[in-house]
Order: sequence, then structure tokens, then C-alpha cells
Amino acid sequence: MTSPVPEVPQAAPPIVPDTKDWTAVLGVGCEECGFRPDEVPPAALGGAVRDMAPRWVAALHRPDVQVRPDPTTWSVLEYGAHVRDVHLLFAERLRRILTEDDPLFDNWDQDATAVEQRYDLQDPAVVADELADAAEAFAALLDGVREADLDRPGLRSNGSAFTVRTLEQYFLHDVVHHLHDVRG
Repeated sequence: MTSPVPEVPQAAPPIVPDTKDWTAVLGVGCEECGFRPDEVPPAALGGAVRDMAPRWVAALHRPDVQVRPDPTTWSVLEYGAHVRDVHLLFAERLRRILTEDDPLFDNWDQDATAVEQRYDLQDPAVVADELADAAEAFAALLDGVREADLDRPGLRSNGSAFTVRTLEQYFLHDVVHHLHDVRG
């Protein structure tokens, strides 16, 4: 008698990619979530990241964490996995912009990553722990940024120019905006 072959869970349908240029929120704020990342002083960024981590952890412990509110919107789990990866990616980018001259950041297709990494099937408790760890590591990195380095430049693969200051603001908006998305 042969053992039954375990059934592989079917992937959640991919979300239609967001093509909005979110760099537009720099300097003017976000109409959708109301956040003004330019109003947070660079010296306060580490604390802001630490303050948001428990809200993400709480959201990832909700009983409906894997339920999409509609077919075109990520679940809290998918947003949480994305935000964990945003912390990791921006930590890498910040390290590069602080240590390299004019680094060019590789493209990151967040929608493809969500499908490839099966965000929809990850363990919410593990994602919560990993997000908290990534947030603390990134906050520590932010705490060490010197004011003299805030204008160091870097480029995204699509040509968007960043400085340390605007990279930090862009990151902060992403995390705050997604907390708004999940009502965290």
C-alpha cells in the first residue's frame, strides 16, 4: 500500500501589481493614509520603527490573519511578510548607501516575491517574530546614522534618486501605510 501524496496548497491568486510611484509622497505626504514622512526627524526614525513593531506583531496574531478582505487585497499575513522583507531590504540598501558611492539598488518585485515566497502560507507567529527582529535590527542601524550622512545618494533601478534621508522617509511611509491598510 502506498502512502497518499500530500496535497500542496494552491497558491492564493496574485494581487494586481501596484504601479503607483510612491516616491511622490516624499515632501508632500500621502493622501491615502495621511502620513507625512518628512515630518519625522531623522533622529526619531529608530524609535518610530520600534513603536510600530508591536502593532504589527498584534495584527499578525489576529484570528483572521490569513483571510484576504477581498480578492484584490493582501491578507494581514501577506502584508506582514512584505513588511518584514521591507525592513530587511531597506537595511541592506541603507548599509550600501552609507558605505558605497552612488550605489544602484537592484529591482525588487514585491508582488513576485509574495507569490514566490508563498507569503499566504507562512506561519503568522514566525512572521511576527521575524518582523520584530528585523525592525529592531533596522532601528539600531537607523540610530547609528550620522547627520553628516543624510545627503549621501543612491539610485533605484528605475532611476529614482534617493538620499539617506529620503530612503528612510520612503521606508517609513511604506510601513506606516501598510499598518493603515491592515487597520493596525
